[in-house]
Amino acid sequence: MIVIYIGVYYILNWVRATRAWTLIKGLFVIVIFVLVAYFLQMNAIVWIAAKALNVGILAILVVFQPELRTALEQLGMRKFLRFFSLFDTTNTSERFTEKTLADIVRACYEMGAVKTGALIVIEGEVPLGEYIRTGIDVDALVSAQLLINIFEKNTPLHDGAVIVRGDRVVSATCYLPLSDSLIISKELGTRHRAALGVSEVSDSFTIIVSEETGAVSVAMNGKIERDVTPEQLEIFLGNFRNPNGPQPKTPKMKLKKIRRTKNEENIS
Repeated sequence: MIVIYIGVYYILNWVRATRAWTLIKGLFVIVIFVLVAYFLQMNAIVWIAAKALNVGILAILVVFQPELRTALEQLGMRKFLRFFSLFDTTNTSERFTEKTLADIVRACYEMGAVKTGALIVIEGEVPLGEYIRTGIDVDALVSAQLLINIFEKNTPLHDGAVIVRGDRVVSATCYLPLSDSLIISKELGTRHRAALGVSEVSDSFTIIVSEETGAVSVAMNGKIERDVTPEQLEIFLGNFRNPNGPQPKTPKMKLKKIRRTKNEENIS
């Protein structure tokens, strides 16, 4: 019974954070309407509802397809399913070198100092091929100067996200899925929503440099931490770089979903 309660709790939390909550409220209104029609013996409406029930399950699967896909993707990334990684040939002992880590940190804060917006996605175990194909192939070793040049304003590759796989920049100007969470603050613009979106459908690690403030933020597992320091970014990247090794002590940070607040302005 406790397992059922826990399962229902997590399902409700997931539903409330997506568009599924609005759809479920709409279905609830329809159910109440049909019950009222039944008690008032409105036979025509009850007959229509009974016939519609035959295709109701299929209709629900179609309507909730994006939410169901997201839920299954998140379930597949849970720690208790790591057993299946035994059949995965991907080497996750060390995802990139210390030089790559240092160059990414240096590039982010040099761009932040001059308020150059940037969006850097580092691939984890879940392949990002469908998003890589939306961009332009780069296939070059990661370096601070390369990242700075890519995101330089008014250059052909500055718009969109850069995707890093291992020690290489594989693609630039990539399009990412925007988060459809209903509890994201309006303060977050498209760049931050894209970072949250890709973190919701993969185990990637994303770094955002704000064009408005120059602040550096990180997103992972559908959560975001804003205004991180270079030292904090190094720790997060170090943990992501070597997930199976000893983890550095992570500072106490919020790293939680941003709640909606009033009278906020959009920033990029």
